[in-house]
Amino acid sequence: MATSAGTTRVATAEDPLRCAILISGSGSGMQAMLEHQQNPNCAHITTVVVSNKSGVKGIERAKNLDVPTVVVEISPNISGDERRIAHELEIEQVLFDYEVELVILSGYMRLLSSQFVERWEGKIVNIHPSLLPDFPGAHAHRDVIASGVKKSGCTVHYVDAGMDTGQIIAQCEVEVLPEDTEETLASRIKHFEHILYPMVIDAIASGDFSNLKVG
Repeated sequence: MATSAGTTRVATAEDPLRCAILISGSGSGMQAMLEHQQNPNCAHITTVVVSNKSGVKGIERAKNLDVPTVVVEISPNISGDERRIAHELEIEQVLFDYEVELVILSGYMRLLSSQFVERWEGKIVNIHPSLLPDFPGAHAHRDVIASGVKKSGCTVHYVDAGMDTGQIIAQCEVEVLPEDTEETLASRIKHFEHILYPMVIDAIASGDFSNLKVG
């Protein structure tokens, strides 16, 4: 399925939509997006990759593709809500410094505050490895297999203040096989994530969702 919403401008290859990718780990999905953006006809570009953890593989992958990286770790000297606010303000300053228009979450393992999401309403997207609204949260593959359902997949959605509750943009179905483990299911779904996510960002950048056909 595919729907459209959001408030980003219509971009072109000559004036691409400026994106930031937020990561927390290996960055395989990020790399797929960056490689897609190397197409000269692509209407979006990643101006910065932001990680909340130092030393992760995703930073190395971004650097190998000549994309600027910034690490914004959580301060150990601040506690409670103040620490979260300070962390997000630092991220937001990076977004402003790199003139970011769209925030792409790719394996980013922190839940953004409602205040941050409100300031970037319609300009933050995420990909989740299930057919939302079913199986939200961090253990989607485990929950899918435990439930006995026959189909899973991945969902790209706008981000709101909830856990995987934002408006769905597009989904891709993947069959759940009787012999699947969490690992085998995750591997097959990841393949389609790497196809679906760049397609959705193409649609957001162009404002044209008519070619967003997956399944």
